[in-house]
Amino acid sequence: MGEGVLIAPGFTRTPSGELVCDGVSLEAIADAVGTPAYVYSARTIREQFDALDRALSSVPNRLHYSVKANGNLAVLRLLQERGAGVDIVSGGELYRALLAGFSADAIVFSGVGKSEQELRDALHAGILMFNVESMFELEQLNEIAGSMGKRAPVALRVNPEVKVDTPHHYTRTGERGNKFGIPYDEALDAARQALAMPNIELRGLDMHVGSQIFQVEPYRNGLARVLELLEQIRAVGAKELRYLDMGGGFAVTYDDEQPMDLEALAAALLPMIKKSGLSLITEPGRYIIGSAGVLLARVMHRKKAGTKEYIITDAGMNDLLRPSHYDAYHSVEAVQPRAGRSIVDVVGPVCESGDFFALDREVEDVNAGDLIVVRTSGAYGYVMSSNYNARPRVAEVLVDGDRFAVVTRRENYEDLVRLEPQHLEWRTD
Repeated sequence: MGEGVLIAPGFTRTPSGELVCDGVSLEAIADAVGTPAYVYSARTIREQFDALDRALSSVPNRLHYSVKANGNLAVLRLLQERGAGVDIVSGGELYRALLAGFSADAIVFSGVGKSEQELRDALHAGILMFNVESMFELEQLNEIAGSMGKRAPVALRVNPEVKVDTPHHYTRTGERGNKFGIPYDEALDAARQALAMPNIELRGLDMHVGSQIFQVEPYRNGLARVLELLEQIRAVGAKELRYLDMGGGFAVTYDDEQPMDLEALAAALLPMIKKSGLSLITEPGRYIIGSAGVLLARVMHRKKAGTKEYIITDAGMNDLLRPSHYDAYHSVEAVQPRAGRSIVDVVGPVCESGDFFALDREVEDVNAGDLIVVRTSGAYGYVMSSNYNARPRVAEVLVDGDRFAVVTRRENYEDLVRLEPQHLEWRTD
């Protein structure tokens, strides 16, 4: 740590203008680990978790962190120590969660296409429940559980069919006709069938309206519809429902957006949940980890092409896909203060026109060798990265207090081909 550094959560500026993570120099991290690299603030993760947990504390509740946002084992262990559960969407995430120390009864399994092996593995582990998204899955789970001599605990994921405003249509999951969840008008019949199945234990109801949501209204409207359904399901014999899973999707700030108002969310929803008598489950992912991470990169050079000017960095779209895939905005900042600003495209070295972090953006006048960060990239960053263009995946670093550690080693060229046999074993049947 440098002298006079301001110790504050997340990524802040020192009196000299240098950007640091919880007081730890990003320059020092780059020198030790190299670039590109993801850097996460443990303090921010804890504070985001605690803020949401406090807001919902007047009802029985548990935060089940959405592993798909960022499944790094060190991040998972930090949240497990905080008392979190997890929401998973694959067998690989089940493996990660168990390896990170989560007990099976702290795991909820979501997802529209769970394989037979994934269902078997989760049943064998003894997870809290499956969020079931179709009649096919319910029937398959009943059959598999019976073959294993078990009863499968389930919640029905119901599509509440409410309108929601999100930055991109890919992140709207609760509207009519979406692939996720059981259609609202089919949910009561699904509940009847679940109650009649010998190897199914109906434990709850689940909804998820979308991601990066700022407004309270979609949650309130969706919850009202699910609670209407709850009374209908109770009327047909479901007497032992225990959980109400309202999903996640709470917004964080990328540009000038307002993050989710937790006090307003709690005031609108908690009285409804308390009246239901059910325990609340939420599935925050981005809200916990998004603002806690940056992608740290180094400028390779600047380039002019006609009227355009480019800042070319050593990070690319294979490292952070969101700008290209979602047309997502991420703030780009210099680590060290730089005089002057220019309107440029901030791009990477990948052989694609879609390889960019910012287009026609006014940024500091950085030059070759300078460090930059792409902000609010803790969620859906490394987990969506790839080896496109045969680029090794980057390192991940966790900062905790005045120390930092590599929590994912940088891949090397040998890693790129380690699963590809040098000598083929041909088969004829």
